[in-house]
Amino acid sequence: MQIDDLDQKILGALQADAGRSLEEIAKKVGSSKTPVWNRIRKMREAGIIGQQTVLLDAEALGFEACFFVLIRTSAHEANWQAKFLKALNERPEVMEAHRLAGDIDYILKVRVRNARAYDEFYQALISEVQIYNVTALLSMEEIKSTTMLPI
Repeated sequence: MQIDDLDQKILGALQADAGRSLEEIAKKVGSSKTPVWNRIRKMREAGIIGQQTVLLDAEALGFEACFFVLIRTSAHEANWQAKFLKALNERPEVMEAHRLAGDIDYILKVRVRNARAYDEFYQALISEVQIYNVTALLSMEEIKSTTMLPI
């Protein structure tokens, strides 16, 4: 699907606040409701627009600790990877997981209430999957966090 200037404006408006009414979005992008709705529908069908959700304030809900967990493994077999992915998917503390190029194999973003909760997460993870080396980095301050793509 080709994205034109109006589509980009619509996507920008949705990224900024998907809770806006269709009328507000149409007004913001300089169009009327029907064409905006049709474009949104087409972008959903094309997979450009995915799941809509609500952003919660982690600290306000008591999840005050954010750890970036660097994982090195000596195992790269398919069954180890499947077991590892299953363990990550079963852990709601894991906000993001990325497989990397370079010396570190994986990086996880883990959100927990405190250091004790992180240790519980860590102990559970290493009891399920053999990992060569784990380094946990505590984020002291979140300087920037966004879900918005630079369109």
